[in-house]
Amino acid sequence: MAEIIQRDGIWTFDGETLRLVPGRDKGVALLRKTLGELTVPLRALAGVSFEQGKKSGRLRLRLRDGADPLLQATGGKLTEGADPYQLTVESDRYGVAEYLVDEVRNALLLEQVSSAACTAYVLPGPPVPLSVSAGDGTASFDGEHVRLEWNWKTEDAKAAAGTRLLALADIVAVEWQPAVGLENGCLRFTVRSSPTKAPPKYDPNSIELWGFKKDPLMALVAAAVQARLPHPGAHAAPKELTPRPTPQPAPASAPTEDGHDALLRRLRELGELHQAGVLTEEEFTAAKQAVLKRL
Repeated sequence: MAEIIQRDGIWTFDGETLRLVPGRDKGVALLRKTLGELTVPLRALAGVSFEQGKKSGRLRLRLRDGADPLLQATGGKLTEGADPYQLTVESDRYGVAEYLVDEVRNALLLEQVSSAACTAYVLPGPPVPLSVSAGDGTASFDGEHVRLEWNWKTEDAKAAAGTRLLALADIVAVEWQPAVGLENGCLRFTVRSSPTKAPPKYDPNSIELWGFKKDPLMALVAAAVQARLPHPGAHAAPKELTPRPTPQPAPASAPTEDGHDALLRRLRELGELHQAGVLTEEEFTAAKQAVLKRL
């Protein structure tokens, strides 16, 4: 098991899953604290990296496209601090961070986890019911309906339409945009019965965001809805980025392999992949060492 404990949070890897717990330090982003602990299966990962800096470094998980409804709904627009798949590492823990990266990479290689886009969500998204107030309104979601209520800062033309109740079945898409510079952000729902291209300020299916502290929490509402919409890759056939030779099955009459024999067979397979040019010298060495640790 590999574990790194920092003020920013705790990451623990047991060989099959990564457990991400946000820190309690006052500098930890509100979105991460509200989202809470995450359990990320190995099959949701496309990679992991660690970047060193003079005073601190950063661990980053790269998830497979379409694995997480939060990342799907936010489209890569979360800031580094709000991204739950990043961890700030103090300089005296660089060695621990590098060890965790090696363990995760070895596991991905040994299990031959595909980095292709997912055709279904691997992570469940935020639990419901939930409600967030920010910008010009409040968005609530109970798993079946989205409720949009307005406050005194709402544009009169939009507020005049009254509270909006959107059935999940009528929602075609959801997006969250942060405020950037002088441009306001939004939580926007595309509704089948009343599509609109009006700016969020006037769109009755949008909440306008102005860049305040609670704005990122609207991304949780977007993610909870996204998790219950049809997956964008559901009709796409999964593709392997690198074709791998299929190991030949053992004869039907052969006895069941014990763990030792299975690991020896895995070493032979890795050697064949290396000779065929599928694995580089570095990948082969790392994978071989990981197998030898289990013997």
